[in-house]
Amino acid sequence: MKCNASKTSEGNTKKSLTCDDECARLERNRKLALALKIDPEAHKDDHVPYSTETLRMFREHSKWGQEQEREFRVFAADESEKRLRFKPMPSHQRTFLHALAEDFGFDSESMDPEPHRHVAIFKTPRFVMAPLKTLAECVRIRQNAEAAAASIVEEQRRLRANNEAYNGFLLAQPRFGLTIDELRSELSVQLQSTPGLTFEISFLPSEEIVIRARPATASTNISPSSIEAAVKAMKPTVASIISTKRLASTCQLCSLDPSLNILRKELDRSGSTDGWSRVAAKAAAPRSAPKQTGVGEKSVYTVLGSKLKDAKKKKEEMERAKVEEPLIDDWEEEARKEEEALNKAGLGTEEGKEAVIADTGYGDALAGDIAPDRVEV
Repeated sequence: MKCNASKTSEGNTKKSLTCDDECARLERNRKLALALKIDPEAHKDDHVPYSTETLRMFREHSKWGQEQEREFRVFAADESEKRLRFKPMPSHQRTFLHALAEDFGFDSESMDPEPHRHVAIFKTPRFVMAPLKTLAECVRIRQNAEAAAASIVEEQRRLRANNEAYNGFLLAQPRFGLTIDELRSELSVQLQSTPGLTFEISFLPSEEIVIRARPATASTNISPSSIEAAVKAMKPTVASIISTKRLASTCQLCSLDPSLNILRKELDRSGSTDGWSRVAAKAAAPRSAPKQTGVGEKSVYTVLGSKLKDAKKKKEEMERAKVEEPLIDDWEEEARKEEEALNKAGLGTEEGKEAVIADTGYGDALAGDIAPDRVEV
């Protein structure tokens, strides 16, 4: 029966709740997600704001736990309420309330002796807001995470327990531009060395190359152990050719199904090809005794050393010869000193000037006997 509905009265069937601030916020988010084509379920994070102990106790009594959580959320939303007291209950239920209060940020305390012992919770400054996710949502998130982890563990256990016989080779990081025909041509002798077996070469989506061995015909009966023994005997030669001609970085045994799914592969115990292993793989530099020079014969190192020494000495001399001219602060005083020096030398008088003109021939040039551009000063 609907609330307050009767044969003569419709009750609350036509009444609607007014939308408060929280309702308006949720509606805005819904419209925005719809406009941007965002799936709200796909954008929820996996953070769980509750402790593992709280979730464990909630799983044991989920229906009762949802009722207590509802009380917590109503208390958290009411800003005027500072204290909430629960009715007396058993010890394991009080333990759940204490754990949930810790997750909400409330303080909790058990009061009164048995059988009236009950829990009271208080709002403190460390309380900010109620967790956005409910306990039921977090239980689902935790269950999905546990299921994913269990599947990974099971897959790893299956791979470790898999004893499928080797029936091929796995080439990792093949050379750029390498083709199946080129690879088959390089390994033609080795692939034809085992009678009754034929080898299929294929590229995987991961850009690795697999070489799968199978019976040459449908009537050929070869056991998986015989195929494994054959590929193990071929591996040293095949790996040597691949390494020498740089067809791929690594070559290891593997087990393949008819769809070329890798069921098992040989563990690469050699480690990375970088670092010290690469340095150690290179040949050591040959040692040779230093060549003795004859008497009177200059060594190459002596010649180079002397040239470097001469160049260094020349550079030092040029730096010493480079003397910066001092700046003149009072040019009038400097001109007066220069004039006094000329007068002392006898060049400042008229007789001294005529002597200079006579010595240089500048007077003949002025007279027209010598071209001015031929005068040497």
